[in-house]
Amino acid sequence: MLSTLFDWMNYWGILSRGFQKLPMVFEHDQEHYYVVWETSFSVSEFSLEWWTDAIPISKQVGRHNIVKAQYKMIDESHHRYSAIIGPVGHTTKVHYKCTSKSAWTNEYTIPRRSETELTRILVISDNQNGPTEFRQVLTGIQNHYGKGNAPDAILHVGDSVQYADRLEDWQNQLFSPLEDAGGYQHRSPIVWVPGNHDHDKARTPDNSNIYADMYHGILTTEGLDAPEVLNGTYHRFYHTASLGTARIIVLDAECPSAEQSEFLERELQSEAFQSAKFRIVTMHIAPYIEFWDPYTWNEKGEKHWGEHVRLEYDPLFRRHNVDLVISGHQHNYQRGTVQRDPQSTDSGSITYTIVGGAGGGLDLVRVENWNMYNVTYLDHHFVSLEVENRELRWTAKNRAGDIIDQFSIVR
Repeated sequence: MLSTLFDWMNYWGILSRGFQKLPMVFEHDQEHYYVVWETSFSVSEFSLEWWTDAIPISKQVGRHNIVKAQYKMIDESHHRYSAIIGPVGHTTKVHYKCTSKSAWTNEYTIPRRSETELTRILVISDNQNGPTEFRQVLTGIQNHYGKGNAPDAILHVGDSVQYADRLEDWQNQLFSPLEDAGGYQHRSPIVWVPGNHDHDKARTPDNSNIYADMYHGILTTEGLDAPEVLNGTYHRFYHTASLGTARIIVLDAECPSAEQSEFLERELQSEAFQSAKFRIVTMHIAPYIEFWDPYTWNEKGEKHWGEHVRLEYDPLFRRHNVDLVISGHQHNYQRGTVQRDPQSTDSGSITYTIVGGAGGGLDLVRVENWNMYNVTYLDHHFVSLEVENRELRWTAKNRAGDIIDQFSIVR
């Protein structure tokens, strides 16, 4: 594989630029992006340079924005850098590259769609510990979008690796497969939903959170130097994102808190959410799980992991006009549509989806029956979510590219 050769050349010092991981860009509110990359040796004065089409393109560096990257040494051969792009303002494209005297990347471009333009979102989840299957899913994704094309955004609903503290898991289960599939992560911003395998929930100083910590609420690279960020105790995954005419609430199902509950109630009732054409909530653990390992479900107490989602959050979803709930955790595909709460101001329906089939070992044994799912598919898959003005189109496909489910919502 390309990235395997890439890593080998880095290891032996053949590739002078020494990148272990090329940039991965994350959505970080409406006008910012969070970027992470890694080299095999320490690089002094690494910067992220970015500009937009709203600024005249010029060879004069002074016309671009140059941000000094935040640095973290993971070990002697893994040196992580991060920076925040923005605010980007009203523009159709954001360009960026990572530069220093001894190492530099290519220039990458992030497209920004207007509210009413077609916005294509790739939805995946639970690729952990299944790199071979994940690569097969990615081949199906490449065939879906076509050679040289990429989704406008990626919604990753959690569990990208098996063990968050193992560097080889991040490389083999996430970064390398994505790089070999064309490097979507460089130009398709990831809306990141934390899974139970992705991060250390203890939030103790010097924990094992390496790549998947999201610092929502911090909008400058200088803010990444705050003591609570540097020592690993800063924790805020929950946030909102707008993609096209859809408003998305991202929740951290692993770490419920009073602050998150207050945020959820406030955002559900906000003008931005209620006026959106499509109202979506996403979190890793689904409120209604039906397939799992029977022993861990019943004897190890894992059936209780998502109770707060079902008992506290879901009544709010139904009351406040949520259209679509997207989850992972369960390693297969399910979709069900039910009527909202009678107290809702919108008497329509709410659709629940589970998309946990990007590569992890499949869940094939039924442990519950909620009598609400219309579609169940017990194999690996991905979802193409398209939002275009007043229409939302959902198409789930298996590795071979066959459609396993589809529906649409029209306003």
